[in-house]
Amino acid sequence: MSLEAVYKRNEHHRGSKSGWLRAAVLGANDGLVSNASLLIGVAAAGRISFLPVAGLAGIAAGSMSMAVGEYISVQSQADIEASDREMEIEHLEADPAGELEELTQIYQERGLPRELAEQVALTLTEKDPLAAHLRDELGQHESNKAEPGKAAFASAISFALGATVPLLGALIGGTTTKVTLIVLFAMVGLFSTGAISSKLAGSPVIRTVLRVLIGGGLGMAITAGIGALVHI
Repeated sequence: MSLEAVYKRNEHHRGSKSGWLRAAVLGANDGLVSNASLLIGVAAAGRISFLPVAGLAGIAAGSMSMAVGEYISVQSQADIEASDREMEIEHLEADPAGELEELTQIYQERGLPRELAEQVALTLTEKDPLAAHLRDELGQHESNKAEPGKAAFASAISFALGATVPLLGALIGGTTTKVTLIVLFAMVGLFSTGAISSKLAGSPVIRTVLRVLIGGGLGMAITAGIGALVHI
């Protein structure tokens, strides 16, 4: 099997999409919890008429905050990867023999006998020494490359979608049912994101969903308590 075929097969593994998946799941959950908490806090403070404006403001501000924060975070990772790449280029130019030995020792530590490790290291170095060191020494590969733009976009869109769910509960409910519907819509949304993320990540559904529901419920309860104190 060719190296290209191996890489194509690896695209089906969940780790190859961990960057944007993490950003999307985090964004959706954050949107659900933060906007639901905001709306519940405003309602608990006795400002029912402010809910639509507060909800829309929460969506806009949260989406932009998530996008900027995710971009900065992932860009920092991309900068580190670029710096490591430049450093590895300098090392290969300054001491190719030492780098070859380093690669050989890496393969030995992974279980290959010395002679075979030397042969593998030499073969890969003759083909593309930089790619071999980036992959096997630093763990860098196209499938897990930091992509700040994609992560920021996924985070912003998923936050907006998640934050819209509890707002719908606030818009369709009556004066006495708005808080109940906000909580209900938020919990249904959290259940959905927990189930989807467990499916994509291959983790146990019940454990993942419970973790998301408990965390979100605690966030909303704490915010409701703060809102009630402000009202008092």
